[in-house]
Amino acid sequence: MVVDSLAHHSLYHGLSPRLAKALTHLAETDFTQIEVGTYPLDGKDIFVIVNDYLTQPKETEPFEVHQQYIDVQFVVSGEEEFGYLPLANQTPLAPYHQEHDFTEFDYESNKEDAAFIPLKAGMFALFFPGDMHMPGTLDTEVPVRKVVIKVKI
Repeated sequence: MVVDSLAHHSLYHGLSPRLAKALTHLAETDFTQIEVGTYPLDGKDIFVIVNDYLTQPKETEPFEVHQQYIDVQFVVSGEEEFGYLPLANQTPLAPYHQEHDFTEFDYESNKEDAAFIPLKAGMFALFFPGDMHMPGTLDTEVPVRKVVIKVKI
């Protein structure tokens, strides 16, 4: 997992060419002017999801893990917290969903080990396979515009 300001995105370009393309796209695009939806950036290898939502209490949200994609999550406006912990021997709520690339894990079983980290406007987080994460939480309801770029491994 990586958390940083978008102003520092070029520090992570060396991780992979696809990740560099995704981070550059974030830095060069005004996402306040783009409609909510899903957009291809490089076919199924890199695609962009623009979403508006209200933050939720962590007790109501599951943790998730991906196997095929790196999540690049960027807060355009608003703020949230995300839960994080390394995937170890946790028991999933259901089997891995290959078509949508996720496995979910419940909050109650993992809350003692999880860290909750703020993600404010202008910040991004990279979640790699093995990074259990719970995005979109906050103790109060806050409107958020977030961009998630899925980067195929």
